Amino acid sequence: MQLYFTRHGKTEWNQARRFQGMMGDSPLLPESYQEIQLLGDAIADVPFEKIYSSTSLRARTTAQGIVERLKQPVEIVYTEGLRELGLGDLEGQFIDEMQAKYPQELSDLRHHLDRYDPTIFQGEPIEDALKRIETVVMTAVQAHNGPLLFVGHGASLTAAIQWLTGKELAQLREQGGLVNNSLTILETGTDKQLPFEMTCWNDASFLKNQDSLDALL
Repeated sequence: MQLYFTRHGKTEWNQARRFQGMMGDSPLLPESYQEIQLLGDAIADVPFEKIYSSTSLRARTTAQGIVERLKQPVEIVYTEGLRELGLGDLEGQFIDEMQAKYPQELSDLRHHLDRYDPTIFQGEPIEDALKRIETVVMTAVQAHNGPLLFVGHGASLTAAIQWLTGKELAQLREQGGLVNNSLTILETGTDKQLPFEMTCWNDASFLKNQDSLDALL
């Protein structure tokens, strides 16, 4: 069984280098709609049984744009479980300013999730984000037999995908962060139990502009 994952399209706050996190949100950039169409065209022939999307506006808009390109339209299930990592007081703030204020915490968020402690800015522990995303994915896997698509966010989805392949916290950022509208594919075994096998990671070859914005936005 194949599980497809994508990060939402680029947003105004992505471009402005502001943290969005779980509760922050901003509209997609005009050019993002074309990239969503390109992603949709790249997977148009996949017979998805269901699409699961974060309830955040940027993810919902991305999921809806993808469905419009599919040859077999499918229901979108919106779930809080796929929302971005909660960043507490950082949400809505400029990344560069916050990196100067919390250099160790944000370095650990990017490189060493095993050491990441967001207590100082009231952020969500990475373990909590991994648990809620794993719950969404595993519940969906048990409910379906065909391909599924999950639409989520940069920081939480990057970590969760690697987690689902059996990696430890210290390894979850080794391959970097997800590009907006990129495609990652995991394969389940016949028993549908973890860990899953990664067959494609962060593929953006179908996009005209493959420049990656910060995966922590």
